[in-house]
Amino acid sequence: MSRVVIPDREYKERAQRAAKLIRERGLDVLVVNGTESDYANPRYFSGFWPVFERSGVAINPAGETVLMVGPESDIFAADVGKIKDVFVMLDYRESADPAYPHIKTKTFRDVFEHLRVKGDKIRIGVASILDTNVVIWQGLQKAYPEAELVDAGDIMVALRSDKSEAEIACLREAARITKLATEAVIAAIRPGMTELQLVGIAQQTIYANGAEYEGLPMYCFSQASTKHAISRSGYRQIQAGDIVQLNLSAKIDGYSPSIGMPISMGKLVGEKRRLVEFLWDMHKWTTEQLAPGVPAAKIAREYEERFKAAGYGSAYVYGPCHGLGMIEVEAPWMETSSTYELRPNMTFQVDTFGMGSDFGVRWEKPVCIREGGVELLSPEIGHIYEIE
Repeated sequence: MSRVVIPDREYKERAQRAAKLIRERGLDVLVVNGTESDYANPRYFSGFWPVFERSGVAINPAGETVLMVGPESDIFAADVGKIKDVFVMLDYRESADPAYPHIKTKTFRDVFEHLRVKGDKIRIGVASILDTNVVIWQGLQKAYPEAELVDAGDIMVALRSDKSEAEIACLREAARITKLATEAVIAAIRPGMTELQLVGIAQQTIYANGAEYEGLPMYCFSQASTKHAISRSGYRQIQAGDIVQLNLSAKIDGYSPSIGMPISMGKLVGEKRRLVEFLWDMHKWTTEQLAPGVPAAKIAREYEERFKAAGYGSAYVYGPCHGLGMIEVEAPWMETSSTYELRPNMTFQVDTFGMGSDFGVRWEKPVCIREGGVELLSPEIGHIYEIE
């Protein structure tokens, strides 16, 4: 069976689509930056995911690209990256801040001149401000003190929001592996095990079945820690009667869907049963609303109103969906302030989270908007597990 990957030609197509937006925005060059943890924007064009160091991609209005890496990543980037021209730059060094006095590195002026960007009073689009550290920003200013640095994050949102069939295939394969990990954890879980032991089972399963990495810091929470909207698993032991929250994810060629569900260590009763079943109903309701042309804000408003109408206003934290792709949580979010309509080939996590008095519950699965409605990228997750 051949491995599911993004084909090489698609990286060049992405650069050309970016070039069109660069020209429309009147930019002379676009720079996208990333880190080991937030790698998505430069990896989108280069296929390269750094370790310790940072990385960046510069693109000119013709769609020509340069991959920028730290001093220890040049051979690594040349071996695995999809961009031929790799420039080693001190700006992209690791956080230990080595000086590398024996290495002659390049500057942003070297990169831009290689891309035939002329002049000093240029407009530099920086797409990924949050992933651009002060050192990189100052490097741009030093190389081009007369330049205008423009927040061009909307370019990456536009490019990454609508997925190709290859991207969707990666998400679907990652979801298949994630489902195997979920089944393995459910089969193994018992009182006395720690949250981290369950994570270890999930990790073993995803790697054994073809994942390149975890799609997120996978977690298995128990009872009190299930109230954490985001957190990390710990050494807490699973107890009889606990709600245990699973949120597992495998990564395939950079793409990272997740599957989340509550597990009850015993019969669900009282508040726990009511909240678990209410949130499952809200999860199903959300999935049923997803179709091309539907305003995202409309779904978000009705979602929040349904929480309040059912008497669960205090349980509401966020929802109902967020974008999905190279990072499990990516733009666009689906919020009451959203200004977009759903389009075919947009991908989301249907993420239904709520909090009870001393526990939380999340139902979560990946989906793709299609012409006829919605495609589930994982098997349906709606079974309520009660492990006696």
